[in-house]
Amino acid sequence: MAFVYILASDRNGTLYVGVTSDLIQRIYQHKNKFVPSFTEKYGVDKLVWFEACDSIESAIIREKQIKKWKREWKIRLIEETNPYWNDLYPSIV
Repeated sequence: MAFVYILASDRNGTLYVGVTSDLIQRIYQHKNKFVPSFTEKYGVDKLVWFEACDSIESAIIREKQIKKWKREWKIRLIEETNPYWNDLYPSIV
């Protein structure tokens, strides 16, 4: 199993789309700034959306698809299941 996820700096803030085989560990790394990266530089560490995929290959395909989307489409995707942009990380640990 693998996951595609979206992190945000805040509601309607900077967005980051990523993929991982271990969602809990990867979000923990983002939150604790373990790796110098875009998310660390811009404070993007709130898990606002995620989707499980059958394989890492299908997750990568889905990630690439979402990365090509317009920002408004990504916002709509988030708000379909998380209208208040709550940080979902506490609900998965």
